[in-house]
Amino acid sequence: MNAIIDDQEKPETLSERELNYRQALDCIDNQEYDKAISLLDELAGPACRDPKVRYARAVALLSNGEYRRAGTDLAFTIALDRTQLQAYRHLGFVLLTMGKEESAIEVLEEALRRDPRFVEAWCVLADVHMDLGEHDKALNALDKALSLQPGNAEVHCKLAMYYMSRGDMRGLRAEYEVLRELEPAVAAQIAELLP
Repeated sequence: MNAIIDDQEKPETLSERELNYRQALDCIDNQEYDKAISLLDELAGPACRDPKVRYARAVALLSNGEYRRAGTDLAFTIALDRTQLQAYRHLGFVLLTMGKEESAIEVLEEALRRDPRFVEAWCVLADVHMDLGEHDKALNALDKALSLQPGNAEVHCKLAMYYMSRGDMRGLRAEYEVLRELEPAVAAQIAELLP
């Protein structure tokens, strides 16, 4: 999460607001989500127009399971900073979780128009298509993600889920072999499903 901080200023030169923001990021890193949300609520005030504060609060809210509030902050983040691609990805996930698949597709496709190499957006888009039963579109999204990052464990995990949902044991076994190297714990779970 601290990757959000762009500057490398020394703490003694930072404003109280920036120090509180960094403290909130540390709370997120330490999985102290309630504390992070409290700090970020104070920073946000009634009508925050700071996309980094909105995004950080959205991450904490997502981690706390507060999807509706997170979705609001993510929508504001995008409105305030259209370059914040992770906000699109997370908003797509929130919309999918809330059963708003068509809206999720719109958000994710906008992210992919901005950066067609955004692998995480391809992965969430595949999830949306799977939820809709659009298996060919899901596989196309995963194939695109795989072509961009062949060694990405998340892509291989999603491919394993795809093959499992389709009853394709050959595909599942192939992903199992890849995941034995990339994600041994996930591979162990898949092994229990293989004949």
